[in-house]
Amino acid sequence: MTYIVKYGSKYGAKKQEYNGYHYMSKKEARYAQELDLLLKGKQIKSWVPQFKLSLDVNGKHISNYYVDFMVIDKNDTKQLHEVKGFETEVWKLKWLLTEALYGDEYEMIVIK
Repeated sequence: MTYIVKYGSKYGAKKQEYNGYHYMSKKEARYAQELDLLLKGKQIKSWVPQFKLSLDVNGKHISNYYVDFMVIDKNDTKQLHEVKGFETEVWKLKWLLTEALYGDEYEMIVIK
């Protein structure tokens, strides 16, 4: 007989729903609420959750990276917002690669 054991998040994050969208953590959901307030106050023009970036080097696909939020501010500056409870080595590597590949196109922001 086979049993399937379901565990929670590897890092203890609790998924949270806000405004019909499921976020990976409570911290991300709270940040989405903050972005909605900034949007209503016209401090930003728009935002997108789980924004997909393709990390390609020398024509080879390395990985996809889903940034927590892509934000366009009131000056049309594109920003990548990553909400972190703590940093892992894999995340640090992907973030450095993202900065190298997309740093000229996007402002990079880590929210701790």
